[in-house]
Amino acid sequence: MAGPAFRAAAVRVRVPATSANLGPGFDALGLALGLYDDVVVRVADSGLHIDIAGEGSETLPRDEKHLLVRSLRTAFDVLGGQPRGLEIVCANRIPHGRGLGSSSAAICAGIVAARAVTIGGEARLDDTALLELATEIEGHPDNVAACLLGGFTLSWMEAGAARAIRMEPRDSIVPVVFVPGKPVLTEIARGLLPRTVPHVDAAVNAGRAALLVEALTRRPELLLPATEDRLHQEYRAPAMPESAALVERLRADGIPAVISGAGPTVMALADAGTADKVEQLAGTGWAANRLSLDLQGASVLPLAG
Repeated sequence: MAGPAFRAAAVRVRVPATSANLGPGFDALGLALGLYDDVVVRVADSGLHIDIAGEGSETLPRDEKHLLVRSLRTAFDVLGGQPRGLEIVCANRIPHGRGLGSSSAAICAGIVAARAVTIGGEARLDDTALLELATEIEGHPDNVAACLLGGFTLSWMEAGAARAIRMEPRDSIVPVVFVPGKPVLTEIARGLLPRTVPHVDAAVNAGRAALLVEALTRRPELLLPATEDRLHQEYRAPAMPESAALVERLRADGIPAVISGAGPTVMALADAGTADKVEQLAGTGWAANRLSLDLQGASVLPLAG
């Protein structure tokens, strides 16, 4: 394969926040949310220059260690070769370390931008390969599938390759996220999970995950029972006791609430009639945000706007 040629113009990529698991759909279900990071990438004559505004601007590296840069580099290798230099501008709005898919957003932004600045990039790296590459970098497909495809996604591994299907979430659903001030590392949350679970709990979760597909796409009145989980949230509670308590309190009030991803963000699935009230229920110590559903996934947008 001949080395790639690159576009002279910059490209702008927008990627959504995501919430994985959604209660019982552990490592399989994901939902794209209307909260976005924007990345502008331009191929330069030499060097690497990164500007970061917003979330992580004071802590993220501005060199090859940045996850976005590592993802760009990995995608360029697949596309046939590295550009001479890169100029990158990041406008980050997705909170880091809160269970809203910030790492998946960086990965997806990087590989989509690499494909977009490469002439003929879509022929060299199609959408199926894009998902497989994002999963290879991230380690599991639930967040990256929702980030790339938008909407409500079901992802799985088959013969070592990532696969996903996209479904249309019911447009009456209004996600409300409660973001605490302190993060929880995914590695810590995942490390609390037991190696085995009772058969009855696995059976309940299988049924609830199947029900959740119906509830999110057609019958949102079933969201409260459909979001019941017995596989991960209780085991992770010691790492995020305030989040676990908030989920329990919201669910006791009849509000479908779950830990978002590995936490510690809590997400409630409200509707237009209840979202404003739900937004007020967390109390102090939480940043409550009423979000839309993202239906587009990762997108290449015009530079202006």
